[in-house]
Amino acid sequence: MTIRMDRRTALGLGTVATAGTVLGTGVPAAADPAEEAGTAGGPRDRERLAARIAAVFQRESTRAGGNWQAYVSLAGPDGPLVAVDESADLRIEAYSVNKIAVAVAVLDKVDRGLLTLDHQVEVTEAIVVTGGDGIFSLDGAYPSLVTVGHVLANLLTVSDDTAVRLCGLVCPAAEVNQILVAKGFPNTQVQPVANPNRFFLGTSTPRETHDLLRALVAGTLLSPASTDRVLRLLRSPVAFTDGVRREMSSAERARVATKAGWFVDARHEAGVIFDTAGAPLVTYALFADGQPGADDFGATHPAVQARARWGRRVMDLSAGFNGTGTTHRERTYRPSNGG
Repeated sequence: MTIRMDRRTALGLGTVATAGTVLGTGVPAAADPAEEAGTAGGPRDRERLAARIAAVFQRESTRAGGNWQAYVSLAGPDGPLVAVDESADLRIEAYSVNKIAVAVAVLDKVDRGLLTLDHQVEVTEAIVVTGGDGIFSLDGAYPSLVTVGHVLANLLTVSDDTAVRLCGLVCPAAEVNQILVAKGFPNTQVQPVANPNRFFLGTSTPRETHDLLRALVAGTLLSPASTDRVLRLLRSPVAFTDGVRREMSSAERARVATKAGWFVDARHEAGVIFDTAGAPLVTYALFADGQPGADDFGATHPAVQARARWGRRVMDLSAGFNGTGTTHRERTYRPSNGG
């Protein structure tokens, strides 16, 4: 069940005011988020950047309307600095954002030697989700055999719905949930159905989604090879570009690992922005519902437009700042003309 709460009632405070109070920045709620980008500096500089990130969120979420649940942090040498904390512990339907969690569960089995990426699964006509997102439903010729690696590539880039069912063939719902609980994410759970190999994508909280991403980039969630695989897919040119990455160059998009989820009136997105050296800089979980245009699943939806503007401003404001932790360099993008 999706739990909804008015975004101001949940906190009793505006996000920017909260950021200014918690961080001690002294930046007023009306601070202009369009101030020039900062430079890599000390704690005070990062506090100011965190407050500016919060100000942009406040402006764009208010403009879009509806309900927002979000958690955003800025990396620092002494740990993450919270920029946005709005209804962050509210357990809600995560929709396709939880495909990251499903991929983590599958790759955990790979890391433990219980599954291989070249293991083949059968794509039957009966397992295909028609009318939704992805490419398996466009094949029009079944059955076929694909590898687990191919399934994960489609799961995390074009957000293929059939890929969820194919993951269920090698990692049933109960096992997905057990793995996630063991890794410390009891609220990030898929929803089992009668068929043990199928499930709805289930729930999470903004904080847990954020923390899962932080653990991923820190290398504490999966093996180095599996970590690289997830991030490479989420940062690829074919991954989601309508939201945070929309108003960015191809080089800038390669610095953002992101996954969106949408259903009914909800429009979610979560990911990590890396600095130019590949170190994690900003981690975000932006969940939204209740905006107008529930039948618009494109780039013109108010919440999606808000995330696009937020992403552009955060990229500009954080220019010159360094991330912290393990670096994950992007793969060089080389377009091909066939041949």
